[in-house]
Amino acid sequence: MENGTSVTKFILLGLSSHPAEQLILFGVFTSIYLVALVGNMLIIVLASLDSRLHTPMYFFLGNLSMVDIGYTSSTVPKMLANYLSQDMSISWAGCLCQMFFFIAFGGVECLLLGVMAYDRYAAICHPLHYGLLMSQRACALLAATAWAMGLANSAVHASLMSILSFCQDNVLHHFFCDVPPLFQLSCSDTQVNQVVTFILGGGLVMGSLLGTLVSYVYIVLAILRIRTRAGRHKAFSTCASHLTVVSLYFGTILFNYLRPKSSYSQEQDRALPVLYGIVIPMLNPIIYSLRNKDVKGALQKAMGSRKRHYAS
Repeated sequence: MENGTSVTKFILLGLSSHPAEQLILFGVFTSIYLVALVGNMLIIVLASLDSRLHTPMYFFLGNLSMVDIGYTSSTVPKMLANYLSQDMSISWAGCLCQMFFFIAFGGVECLLLGVMAYDRYAAICHPLHYGLLMSQRACALLAATAWAMGLANSAVHASLMSILSFCQDNVLHHFFCDVPPLFQLSCSDTQVNQVVTFILGGGLVMGSLLGTLVSYVYIVLAILRIRTRAGRHKAFSTCASHLTVVSLYFGTILFNYLRPKSSYSQEQDRALPVLYGIVIPMLNPIIYSLRNKDVKGALQKAMGSRKRHYAS
């Protein structure tokens, strides 16, 4: 018996049990993971080195990129290793650790998306006071709060999960150790865990989403007061990418987690975390930054400096 359970490891069946399909999935997710790593690392480097990107917006984008690297790294490397080795097992400690980091990075991402909405609200609705509202101290405090709350939320879930018993079934129809499928396998009463998931986890997600929606209500009202069509279009375009990611990210999380245990289907719903835990972190650098002229300028400047260095 270990941690009150007779199960010492779990079997992750992944997204497919067919070798040919696993080979295709290995190639697809390797490509996605590399794009996510390169794209997010590029944002972090450019935001650190280029003085034009030393603004609150890119400070939070840098934090978001760090989160996305951790987010994808908490699940994808293990999944790829499973496909290569055909050993689908993961230890109970490894399972708990994987769940902790996935929830932690997911929570921080939710909160950072809310903070970024507030940043846009301050820039559009209070441009004269933007420097005061989003000072270096304020930005650091907002980012630190997001990280602390995300880690604390995950620690509570992992602690409660660690005291559950898993008596016989240890097969997860999933590619990583997620909360809902673990609830289904447990032979303990998971009612307390489910209540905490709804209250604590749901509060974090809904609080971030509510803050984002309130910010955008004020943003839309401010944009509608702009007299010129070109001005309104420019203001709306700065928010379109963020709204797209917010809709995809929060929508899939709410559907996946804030449901009764009885409505959960491992086979049908294991694809949802692929969207918000792997695909969206890969798209974030493109949606938020790589289409931005400031980032393109910083990248061209960096490439130009490198070419001159090699030429000399």
